[in-house]
Amino acid sequence: MAAVAGVTPAVPDTPPVRVLIVDDDALVRAGLSMILGGVPDVRVVGEAADGSEVPEAVAACRPDVVLMDIRMPRLDGLAATEALRATPSPPEVLVLTTFDADEQVLRALRAGAAGFLLKDTPPAEIVRAVRRVAAGEPTLSPTVTRRLIDRVTAPGPAGGTDRRRERALRLLGGLSEREREVAVCVGAGRTNAEIAAELFMSVATVKAYVSRLLVKLDLNNRVQVALLVHDADLA
Repeated sequence: MAAVAGVTPAVPDTPPVRVLIVDDDALVRAGLSMILGGVPDVRVVGEAADGSEVPEAVAACRPDVVLMDIRMPRLDGLAATEALRATPSPPEVLVLTTFDADEQVLRALRAGAAGFLLKDTPPAEIVRAVRRVAAGEPTLSPTVTRRLIDRVTAPGPAGGTDRRRERALRLLGGLSEREREVAVCVGAGRTNAEIAAELFMSVATVKAYVSRLLVKLDLNNRVQVALLVHDADLA
């Protein structure tokens, strides 16, 4: 099995990350399978050609991470992501797109996707993104987060931005001061280790705070926390 250039070797005895690839383009599926098949700690357990095939594929393959294309002919990736994330103990979802400022990507993130990948992302970065999502870490860098948030918080019709801000401030207002500090750091795209250093906590304590935030805010993942923080203009 050939190694992927620039990818750190897997930790011994670590169970492989199980990945399901969902894309209507057979060449894209083949390319991703080749990339992910080149590292020992990632295993492609199945493929699907449309969002309508996702429930059956997830039930059969039990993936940890789903690479989900946005544009598919029968059921698109947005609807498939919303349905999948609404099920008990769903796998994480990484959205695949050819655009980095796509309104549909933002909607997918709000639906519970853990992040997104451009289809021309270098192979080593794809592998790292899959690993991070499987470990519960976001895949959006601060720069990418800012670009996406700028798109979604731009003035829109019928005061949609104001309503999002009011809702975000109300939800964040129910947090303790320390919880808000952690939420703002998540909104800035910081990792658990970076938050721990900035707020003088242990990494384990940061993880506990993030888990508490998800429960109190009724959110799926850190990306949604970041979106909420930006909706409130706190990052």
